[in-house]
Amino acid sequence: MSRLFYNIKQAFQQIWRNKGMALASIFAIAAMMLILGIFFIMVVNLNLFTEMIKKDYDTIEVYLYDDVEEKDAAVMMSTIETFGGVKETAYRPKEEALGILKTRWGENGYLLDSLGDNPLPNSILVTVDSLDSAKSVYEKLGDLDGVEDISFYQETVEKLMRVSNFIQAGALILMAFLIIVSIVVVSNTIKLTVLARAREISIMKYIGATNWFIRGPFLVEGILIGIIASLIAAGITYLLYSQIIGLVGRQMLTMLGTPPVPASYLALNLVIIFVAMGVSIGASGSIVSMRRYLDK
Repeated sequence: MSRLFYNIKQAFQQIWRNKGMALASIFAIAAMMLILGIFFIMVVNLNLFTEMIKKDYDTIEVYLYDDVEEKDAAVMMSTIETFGGVKETAYRPKEEALGILKTRWGENGYLLDSLGDNPLPNSILVTVDSLDSAKSVYEKLGDLDGVEDISFYQETVEKLMRVSNFIQAGALILMAFLIIVSIVVVSNTIKLTVLARAREISIMKYIGATNWFIRGPFLVEGILIGIIASLIAAGITYLLYSQIIGLVGRQMLTMLGTPPVPASYLALNLVIIFVAMGVSIGASGSIVSMRRYLDK
């Protein structure tokens, strides 16, 4: 324990002596993580929306005009069931549709109570036996009388998956680049401390101190820089996302029919991911900066 306290004490002293470079390292890592946090939030919300739509991937929803009564819908369902590729049909009244929407909105479902009259239409759910036949069924449904609109999610899901994969690939490339830059910045910060203590390090090696004993405070210094930067980045990302949800959350619910991922849920995950990255970057920067001085 005394060794650990010694390393931590020395690390804080070294950070204070080179506070200018330490702050530069902290802000560089925090900025990198902030950018990654934005990409992370985009991917998580996009994946959530895609998964919500995937549940209806093999289902086509046919929205009916208000003057189409349930008995008329039953006749339409009998006709639809004669189409090749149709597995089954089901009638969904507007009241049930509103209840499902409230469930999807979760704790924000009470917002729908202010709508007054139910604006949702009655609909027919058409389940297809395979995705290959979904397109032909979709085209036939458009020829039926009383059909106001049709929701067919296959093309939407495919586009969303392509966008999601593109964003994830871009985030990985950007993350690799920014991590390298952050390691270089931390390495240069530690290097200044090493140069300032070069004579002390030489004496410690001369009297028999091991490389890991010498490296300890510098390693802890890099880790502390990474942790501080990660907590700053996680806090800023959480605050920005909370503000965005507060400003456009209700509009997103209305437009997409699905709530965004709650900021409180993302907060813990962001902290864990960022701290792990911060510790890794800080430790790597310290090891890189010390290698040339201890391995010769």
